[in-house]
Amino acid sequence: MWELLIVLGIVLVLAAWVIASYNRLVRARVRIDEAWAQIDTQLQRRHDLIPNLVESVKGYAAHERETFEEVTAARAKAISVQGPADLAQAENQLTQALGKLLAISENYPQLKADANFRQLQEELAHTENMVAGSRGHYNASVRAYDEARKVFPTSVIASVFNFEDRDYFEVDTVEVRSVPNVSFE
Repeated sequence: MWELLIVLGIVLVLAAWVIASYNRLVRARVRIDEAWAQIDTQLQRRHDLIPNLVESVKGYAAHERETFEEVTAARAKAISVQGPADLAQAENQLTQALGKLLAISENYPQLKADANFRQLQEELAHTENMVAGSRGHYNASVRAYDEARKVFPTSVIASVFNFEDRDYFEVDTVEVRSVPNVSFE
């Protein structure tokens, strides 16, 4: 009789542990999805600002067609890709193209003085900060999920229920920090 109660108690404790571990992993996965949605929202805002910024610069620097096309193509690619790794690469290319566009604006004092352009530039800078914050939150959520998923004994539950890896959203800081090459030839 006692043996049966002890076995039943062990089974109940084990079942409670499995349920708690599973729920912890599910909550971590949901936090990642929520954080990704925040990144997606900020990137959509960024993508919506870019055509207005390009049009503002076009009015002053019509002969910079190659740069405008590069920004437009990079934006289109960034909108169409899926997943953190591919999106990070596309966003790196878009950031470089935007850097060239903003460098061009430095050569046009009338453009820099234009209120609409300044407002767009400020909104873009604010959005970039929001993207960085959202990216940090997302990566922290992925890290917490990975820790929960890889630590024993929760790793057993993760493998049984097929909790898969999640990619970090990493920006290539070398590319982003490099000075864009702008030529007026």
